[in-house]
Amino acid sequence: MPISLHHLRAGNASRWAVCQDGEWGELDSTLADLLALPLDQARAVVEAAAREARGGMPGEEALPPVDLQEVWAAGVTYLRSRDGRKEESGHGSLYDDVYDSDRPEIFFKSSPWRVVGDRDAVGIRADSGWDVPEAEVGLVLNAARDVFGYTLANDMSSRSIEGENPLYLPQAKIYDRSCAVGPAIVPSWAVDPGPFPIGLRVLRDGREAYAGTTSTSAMARSFEDLAGWLFRALSFPAGVVLLTGTGVVPDADFTARPGDTIEISSPALGTLTNPVVAIGDATGGKEQP
Repeated sequence: MPISLHHLRAGNASRWAVCQDGEWGELDSTLADLLALPLDQARAVVEAAAREARGGMPGEEALPPVDLQEVWAAGVTYLRSRDGRKEESGHGSLYDDVYDSDRPEIFFKSSPWRVVGDRDAVGIRADSGWDVPEAEVGLVLNAARDVFGYTLANDMSSRSIEGENPLYLPQAKIYDRSCAVGPAIVPSWAVDPGPFPIGLRVLRDGREAYAGTTSTSAMARSFEDLAGWLFRALSFPAGVVLLTGTGVVPDADFTARPGDTIEISSPALGTLTNPVVAIGDATGGKEQP
């Protein structure tokens, strides 16, 4: 990554920094500040900090590269995703319809405080028996809908819960540690606009339990189209992160397990690595008969 934006913990506070060719520069602005600006002004702020980049990382650890931004997600944007959703569900025609329709599937994924970053744990629900990572490119959009930057994301998903009934989508998608973003934001002006190759690996007991690749060139919709639909009746004064869907769907005999490690990578965007833990309990605290 020739230039990237990082959210860092510094003592009891956090700060934003720019990394360029291994040298670090501090930003006086938050990500929300930058995404409230016109894109050319935000670029000027970032490039000024990059020119002053010197020395090591000005913080103790990396945080998720969001501050006030909600995370939204698009579904069924790849043919493989459509087929996977049909595979898990008795409502296959529903996914055919949304894949072919003008209006995409867009859903709320995470509040910013629920997002986890690189090296932090992602979760699988304890009341789900079939769970997968979803490797995606995330668009970091400013208040004016411009693409400020790109990042990697993991949209953890319960295939068993959504497959039981599509109306269970929020429970399949939205829970603690279900959304990982990182390791950083690569500004849109510092990288080609795609297509981005994406790799997914799941490691289990030191061995590769699953591996797959895709490219955003296989998407049925463009980044611009998805952003346009998200902003049709919503405003985001502090910007927003939009996940663009997954083209890597493990076969039906694979499920993620606690103790696994998930790696999502793209050459221009880095590698997002997260261990897996179980979240919640299978009974909701109720004693079983």
